[in-house]
Amino acid sequence: MYNLKKIQPATYLLPQEEGMLVPGLVIATEELIREGDFEKPLEQVRHVAHLPGIVGYSVAMPDIHWGYGFPIGGVAATDAETGVISPGGVGYDINCGVRLALVPLPFKQLSSRTKEALLNAIFKHVPSGFGHGFSKIKKKLSDKDYRELIGKGAKWSIEQGYGFEEDLEGMESQGFIAGGGLEAVSVQARKRGESQLGSIGSGNHFVEIGEIQKIFLPELAKAWEVEEGQTYILIHSGSRGFGHQVCQDSLDDFLKQGYAKGLPDRQLVAAPIQSEAGRNYFKAMAAAANYAFNNRQQILHAVRQSFSETCQISPEEIRLLYDVCHNIAKFEMHEIKGEMRKLCVHRKGATRAFGKGTAELNSLFQQTGQPVLVPGDMGRASHLMVGRGNPLTWCSACHGAGRAKSRIQSLKLWKQKNPLHYMKEQGILVKAHSPRTIAEEMPDAYKDVDSVVDAVQEAGLADKVARLKPSLVIKG
Repeated sequence: MYNLKKIQPATYLLPQEEGMLVPGLVIATEELIREGDFEKPLEQVRHVAHLPGIVGYSVAMPDIHWGYGFPIGGVAATDAETGVISPGGVGYDINCGVRLALVPLPFKQLSSRTKEALLNAIFKHVPSGFGHGFSKIKKKLSDKDYRELIGKGAKWSIEQGYGFEEDLEGMESQGFIAGGGLEAVSVQARKRGESQLGSIGSGNHFVEIGEIQKIFLPELAKAWEVEEGQTYILIHSGSRGFGHQVCQDSLDDFLKQGYAKGLPDRQLVAAPIQSEAGRNYFKAMAAAANYAFNNRQQILHAVRQSFSETCQISPEEIRLLYDVCHNIAKFEMHEIKGEMRKLCVHRKGATRAFGKGTAELNSLFQQTGQPVLVPGDMGRASHLMVGRGNPLTWCSACHGAGRAKSRIQSLKLWKQKNPLHYMKEQGILVKAHSPRTIAEEMPDAYKDVDSVVDAVQEAGLADKVARLKPSLVIKG
C-alpha cells in the first residue's frame, strides 16, 4: 500500500523521508488505492513536501493523478512570510473552476426535440475547442478592458450586461481575487486572451445539462432550493490562453532566476512569496483568476440565453448556486498549534470546502457550509457536496473524479469505435468541436466519482448533498 499508514477513516499518512519538511497526507479509501496507480502521484506528493516554508502536510485528494510538478489533486500551504509560491502548485489553467446553476424546470418536462434544440443553441452560443473564442462576434479586450476586469472580477462582466448582481453572492470570493496587476502580465498573454472570454476551450472543459437525480441531505437541499428532478447547468472552464501564458511566463522567469535549485523536480520551481518574482507571479495569477471568473460568467449568460430561446425561461429565473476555483493559490488565515497564521494555500485540482461560520461566505452558506462542486464524467454523474472545514486539508476537498486513463490511452481504446453512438445509447447527447476530444473524455477514462466523493465524506472533508445525472454535454 505504497508505505501508507492509516490514521483515521479514509486518511493515510505518507511518512516523512529525507528532504521532506512535512509528511504527506492521502485522502482515499483502500479500494481507491488498491485499484489506482498511485506510485507516480505519491512521488510528487513527496516532492512537494520539500518546498521551503511548507507547513502541515503535503496533501493528496482521492482524485489525485500525475501533473506538472504538483500532482493534480494536491494541496500545500506555505508560510506567507517565509514560504514560497509555485506556479506548478496552481497549474497552467489558472482558476479553472466549476459553477452550478439551477433551472426552475423539472428535467422530465423537456421533450427529445427540446433537448436537441437546447444542445444546438448552447453549441452555437458557447464557442468550444482549442483556441476558439468570440473574436468574430465581440470586440477584442483592450488594455483598459483588462485593467477593469482585473480590478473588478466578475462584476465587470455583469456591468457589461452578462448576468445579474446577485450572481456575485454565489461565487467563491464574490468572483474577485484582489492583488492582480496588468503590469505583471506579458503582451503575449494579453494577446492570447483578448478574444476568448465566454468560451470553454478544449480537453475536459464542458457545459453540462442534466437532472438532480438524488438528494442526500433534504433539509440542506431545501435551504439551497435544490430539488430532486430539477434541471441543472454545470460549467467547467478557466482562464484559457491568458492563464496558460501567465503560467508559462512565470515558470520561465523562475527557472531563469535559479529558483529550482535544491528542489527534487525543476517543475516545482518556486520563488519566495516576498520576493519581486513571487509578488509578480501573484499579481499575474490574480489577473488570470479574475479573467476566469468573467469567462464562466459570460458562458452562463450564453446558456441562460439558450434556455430563453428554446424553453421560454427568462435568464433571471436561472439561479447561480455557486462557483468554485480549483486551480489557485490564496492567502488565508489558518490555525497552527493554537496560533492563527497567514498561509499561501496552493490548491491544484482541489477546491475550498469551508464549513459553517466561515466569515467570507454569504449569510446562507455561513449557516450551512460552502457548496462543493465535484464534476465526474459525462456518462455517470457529478456531485454537489457541502464543506465541513476540515483543518487537516486546509479546508479543502477534491475537484472531480480524476483521470484513470491518459488521453492517449483513451483515444487508442475508442479509435475503432463510435463514442457518440455509445453515449447516445446511454441516453446522453454530446456535441464537440473535435471528435478526438470525445474519445479522450469517455467515461471510462475517469475514476468512479461516487467512490471519490464517498472517500471525501468518510474523511470528514465534505458531505454529499445531491447526485447529478448528465444528459446534454458540450465538449471542446
